[in-house]
Amino acid sequence: MNVEAILKSKGRSVATIRPQETIGDAVKALRAQNIGALVVSEDGESVEGILSERDIVHALADDGGRLLSASVEAVMTRLVMTCEPADSISDLMAEMTHHRVRHFPVVCGGRLCGIVSIGDLVKSRLDEIEYEARSLRSFILGC
Repeated sequence: MNVEAILKSKGRSVATIRPQETIGDAVKALRAQNIGALVVSEDGESVEGILSERDIVHALADDGGRLLSASVEAVMTRLVMTCEPADSISDLMAEMTHHRVRHFPVVCGGRLCGIVSIGDLVKSRLDEIEYEARSLRSFILGC
């Protein structure tokens, strides 16, 4: 199974935010959309960074209440790990575990075309295991 299969199921919509917007704006967007990260992009197609809940908590520990008026670009993670639709789910799970990241923007030909989270990968893997178990039960009972 690969990333493309997840995108077909969940869709290709990606929540983005511009670098010059504030952390306050980002927090409101994260809450409104019930998500854990925003891709930072000036045009909605490039990936300039990613802003996760973890980034915000770390900055909050340093800056306190002043953080809400800071710009997204001051807090975002600039070195973003991305993936492609053809990448395997098991490879991505290993990368997420190794690098301790929870979100991978999906890039096609240098343009943002989706995002997958660790939750998406786990759900996909559980669905796959459930399908295999049903198939095995059906095979055993059908004999």
